[in-house]
Amino acid sequence: MVNLEVIFIKATITVFILLAAGLFFSGYGHWLAEPAVFINITPQEARSRLEQESGLILLDVRTPAEYLERHIPGSLLIPVDRLEQDALSLMPDRQATIFIYCRSGRRSVTGANILLKLGYRSVYNLGGIIDWPFETTDGTVK
Repeated sequence: MVNLEVIFIKATITVFILLAAGLFFSGYGHWLAEPAVFINITPQEARSRLEQESGLILLDVRTPAEYLERHIPGSLLIPVDRLEQDALSLMPDRQATIFIYCRSGRRSVTGANILLKLGYRSVYNLGGIIDWPFETTDGTVK
């Protein structure tokens, strides 16, 4: 009878270890990983990378009215108050590199933190369009 108890205990421990490993490797072990943080990027660095690399997302988190008035060419508009609801459908690749900006830099920080919370891992805070010394445009919402 004692042998059955020992076998049962060993089997239970093995199952527990396998379940814990499965949860960890399936993504539920994120509490053990390094916390995700965004990186600040200068307009000069951002422009250089936008010219040289493909697949980067330039994200404007201002209002549609602000976007129509003036925005950086090629940017995608998702207002910060819609970011949690719309980000995954409009930017499904959570591994994509995202440069995020607003008017002055405040909403871009909020937006960057929202993106990190949603699982995006390559988020760069470009700050405000008021500090963007390069070409801007007005026009229709993308």
